[in-house]
Amino acid sequence: MPHKPRKHGGGKTEDRGRKTDSTSRRSSGRRVWLFRLAAILVGPILVLGFLELGLRAVGYGYNPHVAVKCEIDDRPYLGENVKFGWRFFPPILAREFEPFIFAADKPADTCRIFVLGASAAQGAPNNAFRFGRILEALLDERFPGMQFEVITAAMAAINSHVVLDIARDCARYDPDVFIVYLGNNEVVGPYGPGTVLTPALSNLHLIRLGIGLRAIKVGQFLSAMLGGFGLGKDGLQSWRGMEMFLGRQVRADDPRLKTTYGHFRRNLEGICRIAAGAGAQTILCTVATNLRDCPPFASLHRPDLTAEQQKSWDTAYKQGVVAETQGKQAEAIASYLRAAEIDDSHAELQFRLGYCYELAGGHEKARERYIQARDLDTLRFRADTRINEVIRAVAEYEKSQGVWLAEVARAVDADSPRGLPGEELFYEHVHLTFSGNYLVARTVLDQIEQRIPAKFADKARLRGAIPTCNQCAERLGYNDWSRAETLDMVLRGFLAKPPFTNQLHHKERMEQLNRQLQEWQAALTPDVLAGIGERYRAAIAGAPDDWRLRWDYGQILAEDLKRYDAALEQYRVVQRLLPHSHMPHDSLASVLRAKGDLAGAIAEYHKLLGIKPTSGISYYYLGWCHNKQGRTDLAEDLFRKAIRFEPDCVLAYLDWAELLFKSGRLQEAEKVCRDGLAVAPNHAMLRGNLGILLVKTSRREEGMAEIRRALELDPASPQIRKLAETFLGPGAVR
Repeated sequence: MPHKPRKHGGGKTEDRGRKTDSTSRRSSGRRVWLFRLAAILVGPILVLGFLELGLRAVGYGYNPHVAVKCEIDDRPYLGENVKFGWRFFPPILAREFEPFIFAADKPADTCRIFVLGASAAQGAPNNAFRFGRILEALLDERFPGMQFEVITAAMAAINSHVVLDIARDCARYDPDVFIVYLGNNEVVGPYGPGTVLTPALSNLHLIRLGIGLRAIKVGQFLSAMLGGFGLGKDGLQSWRGMEMFLGRQVRADDPRLKTTYGHFRRNLEGICRIAAGAGAQTILCTVATNLRDCPPFASLHRPDLTAEQQKSWDTAYKQGVVAETQGKQAEAIASYLRAAEIDDSHAELQFRLGYCYELAGGHEKARERYIQARDLDTLRFRADTRINEVIRAVAEYEKSQGVWLAEVARAVDADSPRGLPGEELFYEHVHLTFSGNYLVARTVLDQIEQRIPAKFADKARLRGAIPTCNQCAERLGYNDWSRAETLDMVLRGFLAKPPFTNQLHHKERMEQLNRQLQEWQAALTPDVLAGIGERYRAAIAGAPDDWRLRWDYGQILAEDLKRYDAALEQYRVVQRLLPHSHMPHDSLASVLRAKGDLAGAIAEYHKLLGIKPTSGISYYYLGWCHNKQGRTDLAEDLFRKAIRFEPDCVLAYLDWAELLFKSGRLQEAEKVCRDGLAVAPNHAMLRGNLGILLVKTSRREEGMAEIRRALELDPASPQIRKLAETFLGPGAVR
């Protein structure tokens, strides 16, 4: 039977079937690939999730947030987290916040202000006199109808990458105002091109991913497994301040700086938007730096300078130095300008030009050259011109988000002799004197006064007089004793170390400041100290919950007046006011140790180490106490821990070596001395002790050489002199 011809429509149906089958196969294939992709992603996510839960269950890791919970009189408070810095530094190098404490539930009618930034905002060298404390004193007097909390959540050595995360945390605590004083560490801080603290990264997404990962336990675990921050290649075993960055010079024309400024801007914008999202206003401060009395830390010639050009430059520069030394400013300027025609990128050349112009009365030209010297400094510890340009641009761009500008840099210029900021307002490169901090606080106050949040408008109508600088000093305990203490911190903690020792005029500056310190210290007679103590008591009566006043008063009582029981009374109040902090335990332990209460001191050191387990000096003193009690086995283990967490703890090497010597373990004692000298090669007592050990082990000539070296290093030490007379003979000491 013949087949009937198919209708045309039947063909379409068959085609549609083929297409449907093809589409179905493609759809099925896509589902298979989606399933495979999901399996690839979901599997690891589930594994990481279970690992996170497991690590939390066993208590692994550390609290990554700015604040920790605590209680005062059964009320919930929040205080600084000593381990927050572990997210950005290896634990043994981590910096800390100055202690702060505030109520978990903000009291009614309280304006809560957070100050964000690095060491200049924190108040270095003496955090008692940071501008945040001065600002709070100004606000209390200016607006007596309001309550203010000024919480300084600033930390040394950090930059905007870290501050962005601090702002994110602080936004959870009902802020009204953020004050941001930031910009000195953008190059040398975490992830910057001049850093030694973390890997230097140019991708902002990678930086933020890394920071975010270390906020969770898995990230902390992986960081530990992968070697943390990869600092071993730089040999960083302990905090050595600005000296650590000597090998990380960055030229002003380095292309990485463009990325750094871009990151800074995006981070500042992020801080402003976080504040706005929390209902807070933001005050961005331009950053002031020492121009006149801070020569560059390091200088480099332009890289394409030929040998012939270098020779010509050197000749002109040396001629300028000779003329400058002879007081011939015009000749010196002419020579320096000839050098600048060949290479004007050398920071120290620009500073010398500025110095000569200033001496010659050309103050505008001097200012231009001083600014160039700062901007060309290849150890970039000071905010440069472009940093302040970014701050101003962000303040303008984010104005609609409640962002305002405090022109601190211009206020400092205006308050400086001839518009050249120097020692009147700065201790060294960026850290402010009390007068400098007062000026910053006044500049910020002007902005706050104009923009008191609307919810406080009624209470802000009552305005008192603005306290003077001297009145703020009296209230906060800035006096002749604290002035001398602060200068001592500056000399020992900053100026006596590199890179300051490499600066122009360093020797003359040190001689001048040491003379000044000796005069101030000589004036602190017992009667003067007793009078200062009375002023502290009066200040404490007016602000009984100001822990810092009590802390400083306790230090005078313990260290200068030797009134140990009175000091303990102050420190116990501090401990009640800061129940979360390791610092009161340290002070209590020190006083108890001085009183001979070793058991009490040991108990306090254990409490301290429970809060801050990386405190090398606390392990040392705990070992010292056990050693005094005759528990040498415990002492030896604790000296070893002290050196592990603080490799340059010379006291631990000395006491450990002495312990080993007394127990007859001379070879081990020698090794400990040599290990100590590896980190402190010019320590006279270590040299002398090594000399004794060498003599005792029949290496007399070698031992004598070490004792002679010890005498050269510290000829005034009674111990070293006695040692030299014993082993070298009476004629050895003159």
